[in-house]
Amino acid sequence: MVSEPIADAELQAWLREQPAFSEPDPAAWRADIAERAARRPREIEMQRVTDLDAAGVPVRLYVPFGEPAALLVYLHGGGWTIGSLDGHDPVCRAIADGAGVRIVSIDYRLAPEHPWPASVEDAVAVLSWVATGPSELGGAPIRRGVAGDSAGGALAALACQRLRERRPAALPDVQILLCPNTDLAADTSSMREKAVGFGLDAELVWWFARQWVPDRERWIDPRVSPLRAEDLSGLPRALVVTAEHDPLRDEGEAYARRLAEAGVTTTLRRDLGLVHNPIMLARVSPACADALRGVIADVRMLLG
Repeated sequence: MVSEPIADAELQAWLREQPAFSEPDPAAWRADIAERAARRPREIEMQRVTDLDAAGVPVRLYVPFGEPAALLVYLHGGGWTIGSLDGHDPVCRAIADGAGVRIVSIDYRLAPEHPWPASVEDAVAVLSWVATGPSELGGAPIRRGVAGDSAGGALAALACQRLRERRPAALPDVQILLCPNTDLAADTSSMREKAVGFGLDAELVWWFARQWVPDRERWIDPRVSPLRAEDLSGLPRALVVTAEHDPLRDEGEAYARRLAEAGVTTTLRRDLGLVHNPIMLARVSPACADALRGVIADVRMLLG
């Protein structure tokens, strides 16, 4: 396949501004994200936004105007280490409003303070809680989905695999995986060809993995890397979205192919000319804003 250029001048300029990899300080990085989130103007209003306790896990409920019946559980990205509810607030508001769904965004425990499996356990707990139709959510939703970007996509996939084995009644109707990290030990063409200069360096991918799972020998464990699971049958209908210039591209697409081979209804889309997790760059680049609109249309079609 012929490689497409970076999608627009705005994204090219953003890439030129990104620093070379150096080992980060998680606390400082989180503080910077929190400060930027606090300064950001709120662009989309909701009917209500409520912080809740979901079986011991903090979550944020977004209810757009119209009281939609369908619900999407959302797992933010950030390498299992730096993401937050506030950092992903604009994305959750945009999806809730545009797709006409309620969203439960999970404030799962972060590494390195809480390594694997803490975040997977939090995701499973919240999905199980949602399936009971708690009064805080207004009862059982007509349709349920789970979505996640980057590390959150890995958590969504792992949670679905675990629920299939332990509590299949709690499985959502659909899983939406956006630029997911499906194999911590991946040695793919995209990890080599897109290793530097595309916003997410391969060295940073591996740094995140070490924070979440310090024992590298465990990276091939299917409980850590969903692509390594022997059997993917019986999982929810899937949408997998990758980005052309993302080091995680090939493993995400491999997971989509394996789901389809296992009999799971699966749609795979590669966003050409874009870099890792473009929905988080919607304010930076018109092409990334289009990618977010595409995800909103997907959610609306699948759940709304």
